[in-house]
Amino acid sequence: MSLVAVHPAETNAPILDVLAERWSTRIFDPTTPIDEDALASALEAARWAPSASNTQPWRFVVARRGTAAHETIVASLMGFNQAWAADAAALVVFATAASLDGKPLPWAAYDTGQAAAHFTVQAHASGLHTHQMGGFHRDAIGEAFGFGDDLSAVTVMAVGALGDFDAAPEALRERELAPRTRRPISDSLILNV
Repeated sequence: MSLVAVHPAETNAPILDVLAERWSTRIFDPTTPIDEDALASALEAARWAPSASNTQPWRFVVARRGTAAHETIVASLMGFNQAWAADAAALVVFATAASLDGKPLPWAAYDTGQAAAHFTVQAHASGLHTHQMGGFHRDAIGEAFGFGDDLSAVTVMAVGALGDFDAAPEALRERELAPRTRRPISDSLILNV
């Protein structure tokens, strides 16, 4: 079952199909390997994300299912994330540098978020599904992958092929099929003159 056909976002203004159809699944196919070409394109899109002064403060850890690195990332996930994310064909850690050549980068987390967003949109356009997570132990990730004091994990993204909804636990299926909602844009606007 493809939710893209079932429930694209209902927007109040026209947006690109790739954005309206993108959603964050928790049901990944546990056997399909990552599409390496699609992953390479998503990483390339992240590489070309804009950054202040072209500092490119992002760094990535890409761990494919079946590797020790994938298992390490799964072990760092909190609570419910561990219940579903291990099925993803790859887990990608998006990390950010706090400084460059000794100079602070106050915009680094924002720029790294842009890289993650570009990755997500390209992955969707290439047929992959994604889900970003904030529920993970940042210190465990940093220690496992030797980040040091200047690099910190911002998000972990599950990436892979969409799984079988009929085989998923009922509670998970219900979450996936629930209506997609966002608060009205007016609730986000501080000023719009």
